[in-house]
Amino acid sequence: MKLYYHPASTTSRPVMLYLGETGTEIEMEVVDLFTGANYGAPYTAINPNQLVPVLDDGDFRLTESSAILKYLAEKSGSSLYPTGLQARARVNERMDWLNTQMRRELNFSLVYPQVFSFHKFDSAEGQAEKLRRGREQTLRYMGVLNNHIIGPKPYLCGDHLTIADLFGGSIVAMAELFGSDLRKYPNVQGWLGRLKELQSWKPTFATIEGYAASVRNPDLVVL
Repeated sequence: MKLYYHPASTTSRPVMLYLGETGTEIEMEVVDLFTGANYGAPYTAINPNQLVPVLDDGDFRLTESSAILKYLAEKSGSSLYPTGLQARARVNERMDWLNTQMRRELNFSLVYPQVFSFHKFDSAEGQAEKLRRGREQTLRYMGVLNNHIIGPKPYLCGDHLTIADLFGGSIVAMAELFGSDLRKYPNVQGWLGRLKELQSWKPTFATIEGYAASVRNPDLVVL
């Protein structure tokens, strides 16, 4: 198997975490997003979406981080993706919510427009409105995550780590990385703290932490 990825990619890091935590060894190829390699003809032939990650398994090619995590976990029979009908449905639900709600607002509407030039709006008015709405909606979803999804549980789906945590950790950690204080969300903060204790967390996040340190400033709109 082969994974096309970039360590600064929010959607690549969950797969990197999975590989690190399970000891799965596959070929890894960096697609340099910062030089636009993902837009070049060679990579576009691999993924017309021009995004990472992509998994090649023989003659089978799979895009989308959530789908890749599920495929890898099911292929190996990992306990990180439970087999019980309702337990698996809960993992799927959490991953869908994170992808369609939290990631859309926190990553694409609040963080990315401020720290990646290719996500910024051309007009100051458009940028300000995007950030206003992104912050407003992210605050709402942080409340849902803190009070209802995590609550008193150690992990998103209960007492045990699942691929939903690996997926969500990469998304939610972007808030802290770029200056947001999550102390008002103690359940979220505690959950992230447990994820940071994973052996693969530090090496997986080294690149994005370095980038965040280089662009972080007091003018960023945060939570």
